[in-house]
Amino acid sequence: MLEEAADWAITLRYDDPDEALLQLFDRWRCQSAGHSAAWERAQEMFRPPDPVAAVIGKAVLRRDGPSTSRRMLLRGLVLTGLVAPAGALALRKQPWRSWFADLRTGVGERRALTLPDSTELALNTATAVNLTFSGAERRLRILEGEILVSTVPDPAARPFLVETQEGEVQTAGARFGLRCLADARIRVSVFEHSVGVVTARGGGATLQAGEQAEFTGVGIGETRSVEDGAALWRQGMLLAQDMRLAEVIDELSRYRHGLLRCDPAVAGLRVSGALSLTDIDSALELLAQTLPVQVVRRSDLWVTVTARS
Repeated sequence: MLEEAADWAITLRYDDPDEALLQLFDRWRCQSAGHSAAWERAQEMFRPPDPVAAVIGKAVLRRDGPSTSRRMLLRGLVLTGLVAPAGALALRKQPWRSWFADLRTGVGERRALTLPDSTELALNTATAVNLTFSGAERRLRILEGEILVSTVPDPAARPFLVETQEGEVQTAGARFGLRCLADARIRVSVFEHSVGVVTARGGGATLQAGEQAEFTGVGIGETRSVEDGAALWRQGMLLAQDMRLAEVIDELSRYRHGLLRCDPAVAGLRVSGALSLTDIDSALELLAQTLPVQVVRRSDLWVTVTARS
């Protein structure tokens, strides 16, 4: 069943399936709970930032088209991530780790909870976090996704740390957000007090309230003002301020199963306003009402925003 799910994942992502094929896929996915679960696991392999989809998949299929041998190679790589985690250790990120995280949200799900030290933690869509609280420190490790943290100084003077693949963020007490971006980048936004950032190679910086920056394992980018509405996802809203339509669609796609794409012909249209993250179909309809675009649904899992005909 996992092999079938891998085949469908590759076909829907890299081919141009017609309506008949999409209907066939829907029937396959709805056969049983096991089929749906296998499809969900296959989808995990293509969540950004994922090296199989973003790097290997495109490189393999780009060479003279999706030949049978190259398709079989990509299929094998996807299956490696699905059923043989030990064999996937050569990849920089392993999506399977998120399946066993201490705290996790699915696509479109948000979750808020209080940690043992009274820290308020919110998880955005498709987020996975591990917790390690000891007598010496309070540590979170974010594996994927986005979090919002509100913590206060600990009576035992334990620092609060958020560990990532690229480095860590440390504070005694602050309200801040952290998001894993594509290309191994981490964005930190500070809303109250301050945090320290240390990269994997030892570079460091301090961000004050109202500041944000992105970092990788090798360095920290320019400090900027926190974007308006950076934490509005907590209320289920996306605030677009003169954003490119392609960027808006990318954001909305984080909260929806399947493929949601923006046609390059309309990618540069500018969008301003508030959009719902709890009802993506309504958000798409609002875009269609306010911009010269239309929403083309080839199936529930294949949606494209194109120029209005």
